[in-house]
Amino acid sequence: MNTGAITAFVLIIVIIVCIVILIFIARFLKVWVQAWASKADITMASLIGMWLRKVNTSIIVNSKIAAVKAGIFISTEELESLYLAGGDVMNVIRALIAADKANIILNFKQASGIDLAGRDIFGAVQTSVNPKVIDAPDPAKGRVTVDAVAMDGIQLKAKARVTVRTNLDQLVGGATEETIIARVGEGIVTTIGSAKTHKDVLENPDSISKKVLGKGLDSGTAFEILSIDIADIDVGENIGARLQADQAEADKRVAQAKAEERRAMAVAAEQEMKARVQEMRAKVVEAEAEVPKAMAEAFRSGNLGIMDYYKMKNINADTSMRNNIAGPEQTSGTPGHVK
Repeated sequence: MNTGAITAFVLIIVIIVCIVILIFIARFLKVWVQAWASKADITMASLIGMWLRKVNTSIIVNSKIAAVKAGIFISTEELESLYLAGGDVMNVIRALIAADKANIILNFKQASGIDLAGRDIFGAVQTSVNPKVIDAPDPAKGRVTVDAVAMDGIQLKAKARVTVRTNLDQLVGGATEETIIARVGEGIVTTIGSAKTHKDVLENPDSISKKVLGKGLDSGTAFEILSIDIADIDVGENIGARLQADQAEADKRVAQAKAEERRAMAVAAEQEMKARVQEMRAKVVEAEAEVPKAMAEAFRSGNLGIMDYYKMKNINADTSMRNNIAGPEQTSGTPGHVK
């Protein structure tokens, strides 16, 4: 191969390389100029590296520019790392800027961890600056009041409004709003339940707030409770009276059951006595059947004469006449009466 051909080949290679470089420069020139003009300290090589790593250069550049303008230094590598981990880079930067302006201590590592944990770090910072109000109970869950019964049996229906702000140190792993609502509801029920009368609660509803706040309900949660205000409290049913009525009804049923048991036992005893009476009557009839036999034997043996027999018949006739004169009630009870 002659020298001219080699030179031409090399020249073609150089032209191709230059074209590729110009393409890359043209592709990233606008973003690089934007970063350079904002003193974001992002080189062209970094932009090309981002492109090769499939990182959205616009997000990284805009995020770093925003941080630099707010006086916050974050390296390009840290932003790329957060992006590749699936984090919301721009949201983290906005949170850092908001925290810095509000004099809230928050670093990039902490903010990144909160974002990667699935929490809205910018919303959390906003809640730290501007506390939010939570309804207890949450109407979206289907309940509009917390129901509790005082010691006098009267039911009270209460609504509370809880003012909270985010506790950034416990945002990762801390309990959510549902836990705050549940604990506040439990505290309201306990406080009302320990009141001697419902009138005490109605006269001093702030006593509920004071007692509930004193329990440290925000422990282990992602929020700090600033205040608990009783928005509304109404009188419900007389639960005590209803329970007493139910108990009285239950006692009545028990008494009726016992009375029915005694009645059944009495009926059974009566039937048993009737059976015994019939048994005794049968024995009497059996004994009366032996009388003629005994009299016949007495006649045969000479122990009973005919005159004795007639005297006995006369005595029986007199006795029967006296019984008839005395009346049927005395007749039935006269001893020795023989029908």
